[in-house]
Amino acid sequence: MLFQNFKPSLLTIISAIGFPKKVTKLSKSLVGVANYTKISTLSNQSIITDHLNNQRIDEARTVFDKIPFPDVYQYTKMITGYARNDRFDDALQLFDKMPVKDVVTWNSMIKGCLDGAYLAMARKLFDEMPERSVVSWTTMINGFLQFGRIEEAEGLFYKMPSRDIAAWNSMIHGYCCNGRVEDGLRLFEEMPFRNVISWTSMIGGLDQHGKSEEALILFRQMVGCGVKVNPTSSTYCCVITACANASALYQGVQIHAHILKLGYSFDAYISAALVTFYANCKKMEDSLRVFLGKLHMNVVIWTALVTGYGLNCKHEDALKVFREMMKVGVLPNQSSFTSALNSCCGLEALDWGREVHTAAVKLGLESDVFVGNSLIVMYYRCGNLNDGVAIFKKIAKKNTASWNSVIVGCAQHGYGMWALAFFNKMLRSMVEPDEITFTGLLSACSHSGMLQKGRCLFKYFSENKAVEVKLDHYACMVDILGRLGKLEEAEEFIRNMPVEANSMVWLVLLGACRMHSRLEVAERAAKCIIDLEPHCSSAAYVLLSNLYASASRWGDVSRIRKEMKQRGMTKQPGRSWITIKGWRNEFVSGDRSHPSSYRIYQKLEWLGGKMKELGYIPDKRFALHDVEDEQKEVMLSYHSERLAIGFGLISTAEGSTITVMKNLRICGDCHSAIKLIAKIVRREIIVRDSTRFHHFMDGRCSCGDYW
Repeated sequence: MLFQNFKPSLLTIISAIGFPKKVTKLSKSLVGVANYTKISTLSNQSIITDHLNNQRIDEARTVFDKIPFPDVYQYTKMITGYARNDRFDDALQLFDKMPVKDVVTWNSMIKGCLDGAYLAMARKLFDEMPERSVVSWTTMINGFLQFGRIEEAEGLFYKMPSRDIAAWNSMIHGYCCNGRVEDGLRLFEEMPFRNVISWTSMIGGLDQHGKSEEALILFRQMVGCGVKVNPTSSTYCCVITACANASALYQGVQIHAHILKLGYSFDAYISAALVTFYANCKKMEDSLRVFLGKLHMNVVIWTALVTGYGLNCKHEDALKVFREMMKVGVLPNQSSFTSALNSCCGLEALDWGREVHTAAVKLGLESDVFVGNSLIVMYYRCGNLNDGVAIFKKIAKKNTASWNSVIVGCAQHGYGMWALAFFNKMLRSMVEPDEITFTGLLSACSHSGMLQKGRCLFKYFSENKAVEVKLDHYACMVDILGRLGKLEEAEEFIRNMPVEANSMVWLVLLGACRMHSRLEVAERAAKCIIDLEPHCSSAAYVLLSNLYASASRWGDVSRIRKEMKQRGMTKQPGRSWITIKGWRNEFVSGDRSHPSSYRIYQKLEWLGGKMKELGYIPDKRFALHDVEDEQKEVMLSYHSERLAIGFGLISTAEGSTITVMKNLRICGDCHSAIKLIAKIVRREIIVRDSTRFHHFMDGRCSCGDYW
């Protein structure tokens, strides 16, 4: 036995020695072997464990190889260490060398295969097992569930000779994680008995799939079921999250009181859930009170507060918290950066976005897929697509959201061919497109006037069963046709859709009619909108009124405005804003409330003179009021976007780019004027309206006068 490289057990040695009255030389030797084996085994075992815990795998193997007769436990320990450090081949070789394997070793090897994504090998080992425990079955079931192979997991589950509560819980959790929450609930109800993990898994599963109210009902059943099942901190986390998602303020406050009584309030994850709960219920004061209840150094709680401020559109407060967390030494994680960058988008604050980007670079997270995706979105929404594309190229492992972000960014900036090029690369990278990809590509075709490519893409995705064609996609196709002036074809397309068009689709057609001054189609589209939604928003009335105003049909304009007044509708005023040094400066048409108004108007008057020297003639069709032509010209000269540009010119360095945001579509006259302004001041002027980004430079616009 000693020469077969297998260590004898202590019982074997004692049996060989027996209990003779006179100790022989052989028995003394065997006693020595026993003592040596016992001491060296404990020592080596401790050293191996220390090496493995500190990820010193090769050092652990060196010690392991010095053990004359490793036992099953030591083999299993070494195999598990290899598997946990992605050394699957080494684990498998050592497993194959084992002279004797117990069920724990088999289970460890199967678990290692699953952790390394070797599902087929795990199944092969499972089938080869001489005998299986409940843990073996449950491990293999978890493996199938981990890879979304629900049917195979089900097959094994129902083949199990006996099932413990852990097997039931694994199957319920797997159903919920793979979107089959109804099957999870059915299995939950079939369970012979349940523990707190069963209840928590089901409550969390219901909440994660939009059934937050049902999750809260289940929690009430849990605490009132008559069985001694005490909720844990994990249970309370799930329940508070469900209250947040359901905006169940009263019930959440009651549960918060229970948490305080039980002493769970200092748990970091419960605190984070409470911060999020109050933020979702628009109670930021209470959210902050929970946060300030204890000096937290846990990144999860800080991130919850940053996210909460963002959800409540308090973006400046969100960024202040983000700065503060770094100042006190709490290092942001991916979620922290995502929330902070979302707030930068909310403020359209490129300077703050660059500050957050710098922090991500310092922490080595710039190439992280989640942080990278958020950076792409931040840059293109703040008017800087080139930096967004540069970030995209740095992302190590791109996912569908990465490709979607860069495609949508290109579409928003009017770079349709770039969007199509990225889509081709996406397909070559074997990344599956989704509904957002489809929308982004159609939008790119719309903003670039690519009708035939739009038709081809619509056909491609309609035939691709993996992507569901939704009303948004039909609306994009109507937009492509409408922008090119094919209004009758667009109307026919809507009427022949396989699903009934909603008011949004007809509103897109109405907007195209405004662009091409086609009253007859516009009136039909407006009628369809009002028939579908008698209490629709003011957008349809405003577009129709503007069409009548452009055609000088002031009687119809008056009628529409009167009808809007009777219905309690108000027209959304045009607003433009520019962010300089972190401060947002907002303007409306003819605004003189800004502290720098005198200098702004002085600058615009000077520019007006220079523009006329270059042949500029105001297009009075865009002055939508029944006034004299001279007054129309004055009104056009001081539209909100021009005021914002004027302020940018007097507040920034010569040659720097000016970025202005506008809540409505830029009018044709302002579009012509800004092209000339950019040429006069020799600067790039970026204007983002409700439709897209316009990059003005040297008397031209990136949209090619097509928007």
